[in-house]
Amino acid sequence: MLLRSLSARLLVLTVFFVMVSEVLIFVPSVARFRMTYFENRLADGHIAILALEASATGELEHGLTDKLLAQVGARDVAFHRRDGTVLRLDSGNPPQPDVTINLTHPDILLAIRGSFLTLLGQGNRVLRVLGPSTTDSAETVEVLLDEAPLRSEMWDFGTRILELSVVISLITAALVYLSLQWLLVRPMRRITGNMMNFRENPEDASRMIAASGRRDEIGVAERELAVLQKTVRQALGQRARLAALGTAVTKINHDLRNILATARLVTDGLSASAAPEVRRVAPRLLDAIDRAVALCTHTLDFSREGAPPLTPSRFSITALVDEIGPGLGLSGDGLMIDSAIPPELTVEADRDQLYRVLLNLARNAVEAGAHRLRCTAARENGVIAIDIVDDGPGLPPKARDNLFRPFFGSARPGGSGLGLAIARELMRAHGGELALVSSTGSGTVFRLTLPAPAARAVSRAPVSLP
Repeated sequence: MLLRSLSARLLVLTVFFVMVSEVLIFVPSVARFRMTYFENRLADGHIAILALEASATGELEHGLTDKLLAQVGARDVAFHRRDGTVLRLDSGNPPQPDVTINLTHPDILLAIRGSFLTLLGQGNRVLRVLGPSTTDSAETVEVLLDEAPLRSEMWDFGTRILELSVVISLITAALVYLSLQWLLVRPMRRITGNMMNFRENPEDASRMIAASGRRDEIGVAERELAVLQKTVRQALGQRARLAALGTAVTKINHDLRNILATARLVTDGLSASAAPEVRRVAPRLLDAIDRAVALCTHTLDFSREGAPPLTPSRFSITALVDEIGPGLGLSGDGLMIDSAIPPELTVEADRDQLYRVLLNLARNAVEAGAHRLRCTAARENGVIAIDIVDDGPGLPPKARDNLFRPFFGSARPGGSGLGLAIARELMRAHGGELALVSSTGSGTVFRLTLPAPAARAVSRAPVSLP
């Protein structure tokens, strides 16, 4: 559970990365320690040779030689002069070297390789080390060293480096942990805690986050979360008001339709009245009542929750378009419908609902003043697009801006704007779309899109050969 928290992961990762960095530093450090060890032994050997040079006889007592070699930590010390002569301090029977190491031309890669061979090696090899003199680079100092003391000191050095690395990594991790805890983890916990608290009761204003005033990314997140919570509260409040209003409108519509039905019956009787004035006014009264009934019907349809139930079937688009004219109930010269849809083009949809959409578009075209309606359709990229083109005067700017908004998108006075909103809802329930392509002074174009039906397998009867 502890490692699931962000702060614990940051702590572990910080320690890991610091240790990796220390390992990368450890390799050259050990190689440099080995080089320094050799250089110190060469310098001590050169100093021991000076005692031999100061001797009048050119020789030293056996006991003094052993002391000097012990001080250097070498088996043998030799000094190669410029003139080719050699001064040597030895214990009488120096061993044969196993490895020769030349420091006159140092190589870091060879030094690293030799360091690992020493660290991981076994036994006590004899190392012959050559290096330039500290006073004259043309002169060379040579020492014979045992590898075991060098290995021991290198392991001590590596242990100290490891201990120091652990201390540095822990201190660094603690500082990073505290910094991130203060700068990032605590504010994130505050934000997530507020989100969980707000989710339990979004309508409670006291559960909204209060921005801390920080100017970094955390401050931006707090301010944006506050704006989001305010927007959600407003949307929930508006939704509650709309739900209450919808319930009230549904009840009012039900009663209003009953009242209008009674008024319609009474108005039908007025049409047969003997008074000319009454007969003249009755048709307009009937139209007003019909519009009111249609408004109530559309409002009830739009207030219904969710998409309408669909009964899909496969049918020809041409046959459906041919039913639009009779459905409008107009005279022969009221609207001319021209269909340029291939007869074999079929769709898979709810026939009644798609007919309702097409009839609504045709009726809107007639009410806008159109006299000709052209329907085209084509299948492309798995989609069937149906274009409805009229020759009306086009939609006014206000209607285009609010085309699919209920109660705002009507193009005629007294309209509710619910027809197109319901039509788009029906198309989207089919997985398609209803969109305005263009609207100019020469006409308006609407496009219906539907998913193309899958091709049906054609079964063929076997042919018998004579």
